[in-house]
Amino acid sequence: MAQGSDNNDSSYTKSPSPGNRQGSSDDVRKVMRREKNRIAAQKSRMRQTQKADSLHLESENLEKENAALRKEVKRLTEEAKYLSTVLSNHEPLCTGLSGASTELLYGAHHGAFHQHISVPHYPL
Repeated sequence: MAQGSDNNDSSYTKSPSPGNRQGSSDDVRKVMRREKNRIAAQKSRMRQTQKADSLHLESENLEKENAALRKEVKRLTEEAKYLSTVLSNHEPLCTGLSGASTELLYGAHHGAFHQHISVPHYPL
């Protein structure tokens, strides 16, 4: 019978000849290599899971921060509209303003809220 042709044959055993010791040594190395690879794959999967969890938490935190910033932008926009209305209502009552000082209030671009507005204080 050819060696290795029937794995179910219980009479087949490897002899302790020097040639088989080399095969046994190769088998041990193969098993060790597989075990080492299994551990490395397990660690890699664990790192991948930890990274995914970390990214998920970061995403949630950024979404919360984004919502808070949008809320603040909305509040500031409403405040700017309110202050603009207050200023518009006050302008006709303020006798100390001339055409030149209006530019101080609005700058070159009338209605641009992102610019610094310098408002002179006049006694009422």
